[in-house]
Amino acid sequence: MESSHKRILELAANHGLLRPRDLTAHGLPRVALTRLVRQGKLQRIGYGLYALPERASTEHGTVAEVSRKHPQAIICLLSALQLHGITTQAPFEVWVAVANKARAPKMDYPPLRVVRFSGDALTEGIDTVTIDGVPVRVTNVARTVADCFKFRHKIGLDVAMEALTEAWLAKRIRMDDLWKYAKLCRVANVMRPYMDSLT
Repeated sequence: MESSHKRILELAANHGLLRPRDLTAHGLPRVALTRLVRQGKLQRIGYGLYALPERASTEHGTVAEVSRKHPQAIICLLSALQLHGITTQAPFEVWVAVANKARAPKMDYPPLRVVRFSGDALTEGIDTVTIDGVPVRVTNVARTVADCFKFRHKIGLDVAMEALTEAWLAKRIRMDDLWKYAKLCRVANVMRPYMDSLT
C-alpha cells in the first residue's frame, strides 16, 4: 500500500490535479485517494479532483480544474479573453465550448457556461497551454475575438468591440488571422466595419 501511495503522490506532483480515472490508468486503487485525504497528504479540490495540499495555484487555477475534469472542453469567450489578458471583464463562470452533440460538462465549482461548436469551429484556432501542470485547450486570441462577435448576444457587443480593440492595440492579432476566423465563425459582415476602423 505504501508503494501505491507513493506513486499516487508522484502522479499528483506531476499532473497538478488528479482524477480517480488517472489512478485506474496506472493500475492503482482508487480507495487510496480517500486514505491519502484522511492522512492530509492529498486535498479534495472538488468532486473527483485531488491535489497536493501545498500545490501552488495560479490566478487561472479554476480553469485548470475544469480542464483536468473535462479535458475535451475548450476554454473560450470571456474565460479565454481573461486567460490571454485582453479584457477588463472578470467572469464568475468558466466559459467552455463542447461539440454540438456532446454531453454538457458539469461541476459544483466553478460554475460553467457552456456553448457549442461544430465542424471546423471545434478544431481551428485551438491552442494547448499548461496551467498549474494541466494541459488546457483554449481558443487563440484571433479566434476568441471572432467568437466574441459570434456570441455577442450572450456577452454583449461592447465586450466584443473592447476585445478587438485591446488585442489590436496590444499587437496580439494580425488582420489576416482575424479575417480567417471571422469567416469561420460566419461573422465577417458583422466584424468588417469594426476591423476597417482599426486600419
